[in-house]
Amino acid sequence: MSLEMSENEITLTLIQLLKDENKSSFEKIISELQPYDIAKQYHFLPVKHRNKFLLYLSIEQLTEFIQELEHGEQLEILHKLGIEKSTKVFDLMENDDLASLLTNLKPEQIEDFLSEMKKEESEVVQSLMNYPPETAGRLMTNRFVWISEKYSIREAVDKLKYFAELAEYINYLYVIDDEKKLVGVVSYKDLLLADIEDKIADIMYNRVIKVDVLTDQEEVAKLIERYDFISIPVIQDNGILVGVITVDDILDVVIQEANEDIEKLSASGKAIDFNTPATIAAYRRLPWLIILLFIGIVSASIISGFEGTLERVVELAFFIPLIAGMTGNTGTQSLAVVVRGLVSQDLDVKRVIKLILRELRVGIMIGITCGILMALIGLVWQGSIVLGIVVGSSLLLTLIIGTLAGTIIPLILYKFNIDPAIASGPLITTINDILSLLIYFGIATMFISKLM
Repeated sequence: MSLEMSENEITLTLIQLLKDENKSSFEKIISELQPYDIAKQYHFLPVKHRNKFLLYLSIEQLTEFIQELEHGEQLEILHKLGIEKSTKVFDLMENDDLASLLTNLKPEQIEDFLSEMKKEESEVVQSLMNYPPETAGRLMTNRFVWISEKYSIREAVDKLKYFAELAEYINYLYVIDDEKKLVGVVSYKDLLLADIEDKIADIMYNRVIKVDVLTDQEEVAKLIERYDFISIPVIQDNGILVGVITVDDILDVVIQEANEDIEKLSASGKAIDFNTPATIAAYRRLPWLIILLFIGIVSASIISGFEGTLERVVELAFFIPLIAGMTGNTGTQSLAVVVRGLVSQDLDVKRVIKLILRELRVGIMIGITCGILMALIGLVWQGSIVLGIVVGSSLLLTLIIGTLAGTIIPLILYKFNIDPAIASGPLITTINDILSLLIYFGIATMFISKLM
């Protein structure tokens, strides 16, 4: 029924069913929706109907639905559910998601929830929370199927069937020895094609791509992207298999890291979204902007220093915004290329030199093209060939320098283990403003007699 209805029609129907307290029809519609769609319907509902909406959901539906929400909304709904119902949800939640959620709670709240959970689940979540944020240990789940290298195919299949509903993914079975060390991996396809009496040791792959519990989450994402994995095993220093990281968690990481880079590139600091209050948004943006304001004063002082040149050739002022703006734009473009490339590329000296030379050639080609255009515009607009040469040559040099600045600065930061996204667009733009004005007025001063 609900699959044939639009989102708006589903929302109106659910509202009416909630008003009529028609729980059976409500459950029928909800059962046909994906967790993401259930979350959307919750947001579409008027606030007065949301408590009953939560009341009508089963524990399984609540668990899947809550995992689709942002942390703030998760905490709000858990508060509405109360500790008893919330604990049941926690027992069903993926352990890595739960560890991430609990991190945002106060210590006493964490203790209350963990004490009410099943002991086994509680211990697993506590162990995950002991790992540093943004590491493989914090991302991994213990819900996976492992098999012994001594198993036959029949024994492996029987175990797979038994634990299929508990495991997040059954595409891979990880093989361990008697000491629980990771020694191999078997795919579901391998099991289907093997003879039922064969041994796992005979068909498993011994070379397993794996990560340590302390591996940074960005490195994990690179490995999964590089090898097109659906999951990747996580080991401790002694080689013991302790968990797996699945591709859905890596997608969350990629989105999170991309959002962080965008925030840094725009110099907005911590996350600011549609729901952030104006005072908080202003507070988070101000530090960077104040720094850039003082750096910008240098640009003003440069113009002041060349006041005599401007007084003698007023036409030079017409091109200041254009020279500075174009230089900042090219720098920001190069910065975006480098930051994006650092996410997916492993840099060495040879690759860095190749990148810098490539961007240098790009800057020269862009600079020559735009420089010629501006020389012609200066000639036609102001009727001065000398002015056109000054503006065109200035633009040529500043675009080359702007491109190199946008390339080299993030690479230097990366070399010193500083997040290159900190070299934000506004910072690159401000630095390039200073350089472009120095070049522009320097060249203009050299040609001052001919300009007059």
